[in-house]
Amino acid sequence: MGLALALVLSIPAACAVGPLDIGFSQAAQALLDLFRSVPLTDETTRVVVVDLRLSRTLLAAAVGAGLAVSGAVFQGILQNPLADPFTVGVSTGAAFGASMAIFLGLSAGLPLMGMPFLSDMGLMPLAGLAGGLAALAIVILLGRSGGTLRRETLVLAGIVVSTFLSALIALLKALDEESVTSIVFWIMGSFQGRGWIHLILFLPYFLLGAALIALRSRELDILSLGEVQARQLGVDAARTRTLLLTAASLITAASVSVAGVIGFAGLVVPHVVRLLVGGEHRPLLVFSALAGALALIWADTLARSVLHGGAELPVGVVTALLGGPFFALLLRRRAREWRQ
Repeated sequence: MGLALALVLSIPAACAVGPLDIGFSQAAQALLDLFRSVPLTDETTRVVVVDLRLSRTLLAAAVGAGLAVSGAVFQGILQNPLADPFTVGVSTGAAFGASMAIFLGLSAGLPLMGMPFLSDMGLMPLAGLAGGLAALAIVILLGRSGGTLRRETLVLAGIVVSTFLSALIALLKALDEESVTSIVFWIMGSFQGRGWIHLILFLPYFLLGAALIALRSRELDILSLGEVQARQLGVDAARTRTLLLTAASLITAASVSVAGVIGFAGLVVPHVVRLLVGGEHRPLLVFSALAGALALIWADTLARSVLHGGAELPVGVVTALLGGPFFALLLRRRAREWRQ
């Protein structure tokens, strides 16, 4: 309840922060004007709060929730608290797809087929989504051992695929110096310039993936007991693992396709939540989603407000600067506990 309340209050608070100082009360009034026939705030305030900041804040919340849920699923499937969407190469695959779209000049406006998002970012979101899912398919293909999908081979296959795709991204940057800035900025992750259409693009994949994960959350608990125990309880481990991997990867690829690569959100948040609420996946997934949304809202708020003159930091830089040291402290604490 506390996380949900903090999330609700964070939305108008985040909408109040930016180059144009609006204030919490005015931002809240502008949001309430959405439900009034006669608005109480001026047009400029409503445009800034509703059209620019609200859509960006809601997208940050949705992406944060999606990455945290995906991270919790990857950690549960691989039985490794250090696992995240990067572990199986999905994030790198989506980044490669988006980088390829930039390299080929497909990130420019393409007002085709009645799809408004193409007029903003071109084919980059679709390329990122396709790249992430293609990377997952390759990892699953390589990770099958004796016809069975095992977590040990999944990790190894993910590392191989991720390393290879990272090399391809570096190759694209070397072949076309003009695209380096765009590719690097994309890889660092940002919500700058994102709006309602990006949220609309992201939500169907997020909702579909989250629904599949919710339906299989009990089986995710059983998988954590081990392969033999899962079979004894009537769970088809390989099939369930593949379905959950696909659902989590769908959310991850969609997140990267609209916001770029945002590290540590899928690693630190579910790890911290697991320490607080335990390993049962139903409450873990719910609290991870709330905490991930809250964390990314304020990471993005910090990214767009820490510099002067309207300049912004990539939100991926902020999450890395905050998440890296924090996770290092957690590892140090766990190491002391293991020695005891």
